[in-house]
Amino acid sequence: MPSLHPSLKAHVSGHAEDRPGVYRWLGEDGQILYVGKSVRVKSRLLSYFREDRGKIARMMGEARDVAWDYIPNEFAALVREMRLIQTWRPRYNVQHKRKRRYGFIKITLDLAPRIIPVTRVAADGASYYGPFGRVGWVAEAVGDLARALAIRDCSADTPVQFGDQFEIFAGGRAPRCMRGDTGSCLAPCAGRCLSADYEKRVDEARAFLQGHGQGPLRRLREQMSEAAERLDFEYASRIRERHERLEKLQHYLSGFRGQIENLRFMYRVPGFRGNDRLYLIHHGRIRGDFPAPRSTPDRNRIRARVREAHRGYAGKAALDLDANAAAEVLLVANWFNRKPKERERAVAIEAFLAPPDPRVHS
Repeated sequence: MPSLHPSLKAHVSGHAEDRPGVYRWLGEDGQILYVGKSVRVKSRLLSYFREDRGKIARMMGEARDVAWDYIPNEFAALVREMRLIQTWRPRYNVQHKRKRRYGFIKITLDLAPRIIPVTRVAADGASYYGPFGRVGWVAEAVGDLARALAIRDCSADTPVQFGDQFEIFAGGRAPRCMRGDTGSCLAPCAGRCLSADYEKRVDEARAFLQGHGQGPLRRLREQMSEAAERLDFEYASRIRERHERLEKLQHYLSGFRGQIENLRFMYRVPGFRGNDRLYLIHHGRIRGDFPAPRSTPDRNRIRARVREAHRGYAGKAALDLDANAAAEVLLVANWFNRKPKERERAVAIEAFLAPPDPRVHS
């Protein structure tokens, strides 16, 4: 089928405007080939018709239509672009073409909770910590944490029988893995620990991952000292490497948590032709989008809407994220890192929701 470039170009020239927006190039049967954003949609779309080689030229050879939506400002266009790409996964997009894999640390809800690395967050009531961009590194750090605290990381179908239930099977049971044999796991599969003792180790893991516990690092330092005393310097060196990885893990979580918790405010952004918008940002995610108030009645109405929206998210943990949410948080964080002056437009949520001081007259 021949390209419809002449009519497409005329359509863009006659109808598009140079204002912020998100656009979609469409192929046969409306298939989305590419999603992009620009602060000047018309100029950006017309530039595609000048390409005669490379990926863009190949895409234009397949393009049969183009559509666009105007967005009030660059910030909103950036977020909308990412969400559309994550939803549709257009073939010609490079950035966000495939859902980026993020690593998370999961503490399961098993009888004897496991600590494992995962790349997806499920609504299963388990505890998740992350996200981490380096999936392989997270898996290694999780192994270090599990060994430091002797918490199991075996499969979910491994039977569990604590020591306080040991009479159920006579003569005991051999551990089901080498970690149990070597003592780097408390081996609840073999009745070698009490349920309360195992739960204390799990609590140590949670405290460590939440940034207010040093139990795993303390245990590793003790192991290093013991290895050095018996002159087993090779083993002490391996323990030191584990200690360094867990320090990096905790520093990352602490820093990332602090950054997300600081991304909690009302953000007013000037828009095209006076279409200013007000965004409710809670822990790095856009939880509400409102027209900026222009009068006291407007402000009261929007204050009520913000209060209602904020009530639904106020109790959520900063790192309660799935992969899509993690991508949005990282994008928003990067926006304010690149444009620090934009923080000057932010107002604390509580300050925005507070009633006006009657002593102040406009």
